[in-house]
Amino acid sequence: MASRDEFIEIYRENIQRDGADKLLDYLEKRSDFFTAPAALRGNGAYEGALCDHSVNVYHCLVDFLMRERVQDFYGLEYSQETIAIVSLLHDVCKVGCYKPSVRSIKDPQGQLKTVTTYTFDDPLPYGHGEKSVYIVNGFLRLSREEAMAIRWHMGYASTDDRHNVEQAFRKFPLACVLALANTEALFLTDGRL
Repeated sequence: MASRDEFIEIYRENIQRDGADKLLDYLEKRSDFFTAPAALRGNGAYEGALCDHSVNVYHCLVDFLMRERVQDFYGLEYSQETIAIVSLLHDVCKVGCYKPSVRSIKDPQGQLKTVTTYTFDDPLPYGHGEKSVYIVNGFLRLSREEAMAIRWHMGYASTDDRHNVEQAFRKFPLACVLALANTEALFLTDGRL
């Protein structure tokens, strides 16, 4: 199944909150969410990578939360709606930021060739996780823990203020596990499926 179809299926099956339909309509019809890359370089520098990454984070988070130790020892349990919201929507901040471009590089034989690339121009430079919270909250109401998870999904890479990350992880465990799922998807899953 294509990531776009899987994203929409997971979204529709799990996210029933007021405003969910309007947010999905925005993602499908008025944004580049399903065609945007997820990064300028690396595994996420291709058309559709943002959606691919979001679906990968969903699966990583679901798998993590199913672990016996996570359930029995940590006592972490979240609704399917919360899991879908934080994983599928954590990177909506990247919508409209990547612009297609081209550049010349030398191939292994030393010949110049033109390759597709992207430039990054954020029309709403509001930060990373906080911008995703802002966009999502414009359509549907996030719980405090969902907002914290999305805000801090980059973990310690989110900010120079380590104290706030640590406080968020301690007070809102979903923030910690979403950051773990995001890291797993970014470094182990993206580009391999």
